[in-house]
Amino acid sequence: MDQTLQHASPRATAGTTLVEPKPRRDLNTHRANTHSQFGEDGLIEHALGVLRDAGADLTGWCVEFGAWDAVQFSNTRRLIDQQGYTGVFIEADARRHRELLERSAGIERIIPIHAMVGFTPSDSLDTILDRTDCPERFDVLSIDIDGNDYHAWAAVERYRPRLVVIEFNPTIPNSIEFVQAADPRVMHGASLAALTGLARQRGYELIATTSINALYVERESYPQFGLIDNSLDALHTDTSMLTYLFHGYDGTVFVGGHARLIWHKLPIAASRCQQLPGMLRAFPRRYGPLRRALWNTLKKTRNR
Repeated sequence: MDQTLQHASPRATAGTTLVEPKPRRDLNTHRANTHSQFGEDGLIEHALGVLRDAGADLTGWCVEFGAWDAVQFSNTRRLIDQQGYTGVFIEADARRHRELLERSAGIERIIPIHAMVGFTPSDSLDTILDRTDCPERFDVLSIDIDGNDYHAWAAVERYRPRLVVIEFNPTIPNSIEFVQAADPRVMHGASLAALTGLARQRGYELIATTSINALYVERESYPQFGLIDNSLDALHTDTSMLTYLFHGYDGTVFVGGHARLIWHKLPIAASRCQQLPGMLRAFPRRYGPLRRALWNTLKKTRNR
């Protein structure tokens, strides 16, 4: 699938003057952290500025779920503190929700909600936001639930954010489309390729990535960002969390790259990845009668 878009130059609507965007390869120079982890604060602020300059009628509302305490690694708290936004912060974990209440006490522009955002009519983001005054067209949606992020976004039907920030699994290469099962008990995540495919189905385009988050804007706003190329390989070049498995001609499996589970911190040892016993790790044409017999037995076992 071609992931590079060609766009015509934007046209000014009546009463609006648009500045021709200068072509640029990415937005990385705008990364900055106040509460975010990998520069998302700066990217979000810049993206909102581009939308505002293009004449977007911003509402001053943001929504974040997987919000924790609305401070630690928050992608939207800076909007509350520095730009006067009103934010809906949704956290499913009871302990973290108590921390959310403590850290937002007395701040009227923070609406804390204890709920799990799911992907059914009873627990979708649509249903939860219906309990608030959040407008259907709001500015920023941040999704970080370490698993069903893809399914939770796919279930949103009525509410339409201008900018979506969503976590992807950074251990999956750009070329792999992977989506975990829609199951609250599973915490695998989704690949950047899969989320970008979903975004395009929903009318959004990728404008930037950090190490773990992708930023998407509505397709009609995409030309304002002046990107030369928004393919995954152009916008996501961070390979620091990728683990590589490769094998020699003799069947020995090797591990390279980030050879460690990124959350559990355990090493991924090549010795635990071997598919052949030591005596069969040779080029097959060099097998003698004994090793060939063992190999045939192993093949039959593996093919069952």
